[in-house]
Amino acid sequence: MEISVLIAIVGVLVALTNIIVEVVKKSTWDKLPTNVLALIVAEALTLAAGFAYFQIKTLPIAWYVVVAFVVVGFMVAYAAMFGFDKLKEIMNWGGSDDAG
Repeated sequence: MEISVLIAIVGVLVALTNIIVEVVKKSTWDKLPTNVLALIVAEALTLAAGFAYFQIKTLPIAWYVVVAFVVVGFMVAYAAMFGFDKLKEIMNWGGSDDAG
């Protein structure tokens, strides 16, 4: 899988996370902090999407694949909380390597 496809998938997961959190947080306003809700939603969406992809492609799922899904879930949650541009900047996905 190319990095451009991965970035696109992360972007879609971030958008879905933001939409779901906005809808659900109205009912959990006093019960659950929004950042925790975003983390839960991002992890659930990422794991579901990852398992679905592996199921469709009939690829074996090893323990390290699940760990990778969880790591990507944290990236999705971070981007949903702080913005996709900030995630791109941290991951150096912007393309430019010059400091000035």
